[in-house]
Amino acid sequence: MDNDKHLKGTTTVGIVCSDGVVLATEKRATMGNFIASKTAKKIYQIDDLVGMTTAGSVGDAQQLVRMISVESKLYKMRRQESITIKGLTTLLSNILGGQRYFPLMVQLLVGGVDKNGPAIFSLDAMGGNIEETKAVATGSGSPMAYGVLEDRYHEGINVEEGMELAIRALYNAMKRDSASGNGIDVVKITADSYNRLDTGEVDKILENLK
Repeated sequence: MDNDKHLKGTTTVGIVCSDGVVLATEKRATMGNFIASKTAKKIYQIDDLVGMTTAGSVGDAQQLVRMISVESKLYKMRRQESITIKGLTTLLSNILGGQRYFPLMVQLLVGGVDKNGPAIFSLDAMGGNIEETKAVATGSGSPMAYGVLEDRYHEGINVEEGMELAIRALYNAMKRDSASGNGIDVVKITADSYNRLDTGEVDKILENLK
């Protein structure tokens, strides 16, 4: 059996900010209660200023990333502009909905900045597609993460504050959820750049929370 295709687990967070979006996940992947990977990749760049987080089957997520990355490149070649995030998520919904009898076991957050500004959408395995206007969490630790997000999110939050909030929410989830843990991956996306924080930057923010 190809273990990679059946890695499960995890908590992911997305925060819509005044000047961009923050996507964050923890890096561990589990198979049942067995920890199969401590550095599973959960945030994928699918366009210049768009990222996708995944909770669920790693193999299914990688398949979706390949498909949607090709679609966004084709769109750009044809139209000479990037597809909107809403457009990308509609495509993803159609792919997921078309797999109804053999569903791809994923929960997705797709977020970034396009000509309409910052946006995040959440998608489920059946292709359900919801625009998130504030903060969202998916996966096994999401109840704990939501407690922090609801308490501390405020209108006008910027990406610097959003990064700290996302890390705080995941840190809280990881303390209480056995399927979460082993490091945090954070991406901040503004109108100018897609930036993945290095481990040192994340650790520095974590130290200030303890």
